Amino acid sequence: MSTRSHLGLAAAAAVLGMGAIVSARGDERTATPEPVIETIATPQDAKGTAGQETPRFKEAIVVTASKLPRREDQVTQRVDRMEADEIAAQALPNRNLTELLAEQPGAAVSVLSRNDANWGAYGALGPQYNTYLLDGLPVDAFIDTMSLDFRAFEAVERQRGPASVLYTSYLSMDFAGNQSPLAGTTNLILRRRVDQEQTRIELAGGSYKTLSGRFYHQGRGGSLHYFIGGGRESSDYTDYGTDGSWLHMLDNPRYEKTKLYLGATWVVNPNHELSIFAHHTSHDGFVGRPNRDYNDGYDTLNAEYRGRLGASVELRAKVGYRGYDRRWGEDNYNPPTSLDLSLREHDGVTQHILPADVSVAWKQRGGSLLTVGADYQHANYQTYADSNGRSIGNDATGSNAGVYAQEELLVGRFTLRAGGRCNHTENDYKTISGALPGDPKASWDKALWSAGTRWRASERVSLFANAGTGFVAPSAKSVGGTLRAQDEGVPGYNGQLPNPGLKPESGLSTDIGAQVRLPLEIEAGVRGFVTWVDDAIVENRVSDDPSQSRSVNAGKTTARGVEIEARGRLKGRLGWFANTTLASTKVDNPLDPDQNGAAVPFAPNTTANAGLSADLPGKATARASVRYLGAIYDSTSLSGRRRLPGYAVASLAGDVPVATHAGYAVTVKGEVYNLFDKRYEMPWQFRDPGRRGTLALSFVF
Repeated sequence: MSTRSHLGLAAAAAVLGMGAIVSARGDERTATPEPVIETIATPQDAKGTAGQETPRFKEAIVVTASKLPRREDQVTQRVDRMEADEIAAQALPNRNLTELLAEQPGAAVSVLSRNDANWGAYGALGPQYNTYLLDGLPVDAFIDTMSLDFRAFEAVERQRGPASVLYTSYLSMDFAGNQSPLAGTTNLILRRRVDQEQTRIELAGGSYKTLSGRFYHQGRGGSLHYFIGGGRESSDYTDYGTDGSWLHMLDNPRYEKTKLYLGATWVVNPNHELSIFAHHTSHDGFVGRPNRDYNDGYDTLNAEYRGRLGASVELRAKVGYRGYDRRWGEDNYNPPTSLDLSLREHDGVTQHILPADVSVAWKQRGGSLLTVGADYQHANYQTYADSNGRSIGNDATGSNAGVYAQEELLVGRFTLRAGGRCNHTENDYKTISGALPGDPKASWDKALWSAGTRWRASERVSLFANAGTGFVAPSAKSVGGTLRAQDEGVPGYNGQLPNPGLKPESGLSTDIGAQVRLPLEIEAGVRGFVTWVDDAIVENRVSDDPSQSRSVNAGKTTARGVEIEARGRLKGRLGWFANTTLASTKVDNPLDPDQNGAAVPFAPNTTANAGLSADLPGKATARASVRYLGAIYDSTSLSGRRRLPGYAVASLAGDVPVATHAGYAVTVKGEVYNLFDKRYEMPWQFRDPGRRGTLALSFVF
């Protein structure tokens, strides 16, 4: 663990130590923590059980679209909210929080393995067009969703559609680079209030000799609310590469993953509170060959102040730290030309990002809301190779500063929303691909806007429309790659090739839709969207063996689609849902005939989801679902792209209480993913390993 991570966890531990800890009991399954400062709206019923549905849109509260709690029928965007009990019921076969969105419209989740990130699509665009937030501060859509533990969250909310005014892009330089909320944003909402004390211990085992243990405890001492948790998992995993994949696994890959986290909220008085959250993940293992080891460490820290200034004004100030430290071994094995398993070098990447945000919200007469604020990010990024000494590949810093304002005006049955942002982004390059860059600095100034409306036509029907712009500067990794230009086509050199001529991209996203409440407790909706991106930055496959890619500008890209969804309950005990997304993408680039007319990589034309959940006798529950993703292409090159066929996967899950008492409960939970053993191919020569299951024993007291 780095010095920075020790400091972050020590700061959070100090908060936990404040005051005497006076305990009170509670049950996570029957109580959801309440918002501390209730300036806009409060849930009519904050209680829920594992079998209950999310509240209907008339009563639901969202924060993603407005930074403050807001009734869903008062915001213009379409927002999905998943409560803590629903989060716990979801199957996460790859332990990745992105899988929480897998059954939602407009999301094509494609998590490559338990050790790798999501390479799916949002809104028929790539994986970097839906940002992730941790209580409103940006985190990485590729790394942090692999790292963070779901038990820390009270709820998860996803806004579909443009969100680039209140929420900025994320300055990540790893994986696919900078991330933009052009197609949406997902807010991971941390637990805050603790009504009663509770401890949860979970032991689990499953396929591939997977063993895990997880603990969680929450408590309260006077005005201090806190929770602490963690877990450890080990597995003798399995080959998740396609036949002939560049992964070349000779043995089962193994890993060990440890997570530790804690959070605390100090309610100074009814108008002021301070919160802190710290999380560390250690992920170690090897990828199927003796010298293909890896050691990854991820640290996350959030601190926030909330204060009410008078009866109608609220101030929120947030600051965070995100630390990413990945190191892996490269050997000389490259069949059939080389069977040498000796170590060639250790490569690595380190990245440190500091995000901050300050906003003031003014609640006006009639429920209207004016939000003004400023945010800032600073990022350090470095890649290196250790072989007879350390050599630096890319060494860069980036910064992003923005000011924003948005008005949500409530007029009768209408919500009218308009906002704007001024942004300054700057990158400084010390080295690119191990050499001094020709131009050591690049900067961009951009003005963005967003607008929308919602018409509450009746108690059962609500119509909405939105439009907004976005901007993404090329990241240092996209410009400098993880390989040198001369490594192109060299056997054994797998990674990303540089593209120093990469240009920034700009986008415009629009949507229109309706939400309807029907008889028999049915909730239905439809949303159509069109997004245009100029000079879209996409990741193109250059070769399979070696596995190499390059970020390129793909001309003018258009993505259009329609989402259709419905859900309901039958007699209060049987829940169901179904949705489908039909999309079409096209690249217009007359200057490059090899790209002109191509589809966006990794974005399927069709996705569909359906499922059933049931409350059974004895407080047992059961859930079944099926997910379909259509075919995708892995490149915008018409001559060099590969088509990956579509697939469908089914899953089963359930839990059965085996002992209950006033002071404790023991529950057995089981799940089977990919029931029919579909070993489908995914990007970068990865494949799903097929059917797998988990059986867990949970103790709550």
